[in-house]
Amino acid sequence: MDNIATWAEANNLKLNVSKSKEIIFQNSRRRIAETLPQPLPDILRENVLKILGVTITNHLSASEHIRRIISDSAQSLYVLRVLRHHGMTEIGLHAVFRAVVVSRLTYASPAWSGFIMATDRQRVDAFVSRSKRCGFCPPDMPDFKQLSEDADDQLFERILNNLHHTLYQLLPPQSAASQNYNLRRRTRDRRLHQHQGHLSDCNFMTRLLYKNSY
Repeated sequence: MDNIATWAEANNLKLNVSKSKEIIFQNSRRRIAETLPQPLPDILRENVLKILGVTITNHLSASEHIRRIISDSAQSLYVLRVLRHHGMTEIGLHAVFRAVVVSRLTYASPAWSGFIMATDRQRVDAFVSRSKRCGFCPPDMPDFKQLSEDADDQLFERILNNLHHTLYQLLPPQSAASQNYNLRRRTRDRRLHQHQGHLSDCNFMTRLLYKNSY
């Protein structure tokens, strides 16, 4: 904390301890429980934090985030119902649904979609199906899995095609085969990471590097 306070002061900032919270991430699949460090003085330790609009738990689970965005999106359906009562057309309702609900469901999804379970996706799909039955959602809208994969692909392409992208430095170097041999074209020409556990596999960069690689 002293290092953080020193960095903040050097950058003309001031660390507000009363608004600071601590979270310790743990691997829930480890059979041996780890001893947690002592709590920091005057800083509250939390098991769930909302960081830049994304809710994560100390086990790096995004299930709580799914629960919250579905709850918020359900309130938006009431607004859409009021708009339809006041004469908004079906095309207008679909446009509002995309702008409000779909954008909320996919907000920062590349960062957390790898940490949700199948039951979480089913909850989102059930909500989308209900929206379709109510006429608020286009009937041909893809399921949540496809929406999140599209968001992943768009971000990954931006990273690959922009040397100045913030996440470009996280890309591994090109594979030796792609540089020295004229073999069949692969989806990715980057060197693949070694397997380091299920949490690493859920990471955005690892997921996209391995996607359609074989």
